[in-house]
Amino acid sequence: MIDLHCHILPGIDDGAADVSVSLAMARASVDDGVSVVACTPHILPGLYHNTGPQIRQAVKDLQDVLDDENIPLRLVTGADVHIVPDFVDGLRSGRLLSLADTRYVLVEPPHHVAPLRLEDLFFNLLVAGYVPILTHPERLTWINERYASIKRLVRAGVWMQITAGSLVGHFGRNAKYWAERMLGEGCVHILATDAHDTKRRPPNLGRGRELAAKLVGDEEAEHLVVTRPKGGLSNAAPSDLPTPQVARTVAENADAETGTHQSHAAARGGLSSRLRRIFG
Repeated sequence: MIDLHCHILPGIDDGAADVSVSLAMARASVDDGVSVVACTPHILPGLYHNTGPQIRQAVKDLQDVLDDENIPLRLVTGADVHIVPDFVDGLRSGRLLSLADTRYVLVEPPHHVAPLRLEDLFFNLLVAGYVPILTHPERLTWINERYASIKRLVRAGVWMQITAGSLVGHFGRNAKYWAERMLGEGCVHILATDAHDTKRRPPNLGRGRELAAKLVGDEEAEHLVVTRPKGGLSNAAPSDLPTPQVARTVAENADAETGTHQSHAAARGGLSSRLRRIFG
């Protein structure tokens, strides 16, 4: 498996406090079946003043330590980039980092306040040739009121990454509900750990994959942790990668509702066609 969101770098943000924690996280990831981890510390002006060059050096230093310890884990560069006004310019200059210098970039919005002009930011990234990956939308406190915006972003080409711990229940019932709902509706592209340590927020991608498979099947679960992450790190075009699959029960419910209202489709402005766009 490939974990595209992990705060494994030591002493650089609120993740691993020191190298000993980084090593413990690396060993836990390997034991869990992970072979590649994207090192994605926060870049948040005013709190975490990390920059591209600093992160690159930290990744190299930690990889050297892992190699010396014979831990078979490959690290790649990245960042959990909070929304900033000059996002595209920051990526082009190297101050901000995409995942392994590809078109795919993690974007973290504010947790408790829905940002103004959210869709404009993602549109600008898409136009500039990037594939923004919105990190852990299921954990945003404003998703209840703005889920329609999340779905519009998905239709526009924005990828969604949910957290394995949300499926496990580590972030509460609301996050678990939205993680399961988004998976069921085919709105999730990536499953990652967002691990910060080995106890409170551990690497648990394998468990997340198991739970995802119960909702969307083994094949789609494989796409969440292997196919799409691997394609992303090779800079494949999104169109060359499998699209998220709708859970069977969701699709069946949509088909049943479409059939029930089929005779009224014209009067209702094409309800069935809208359902196919949503659930197809």
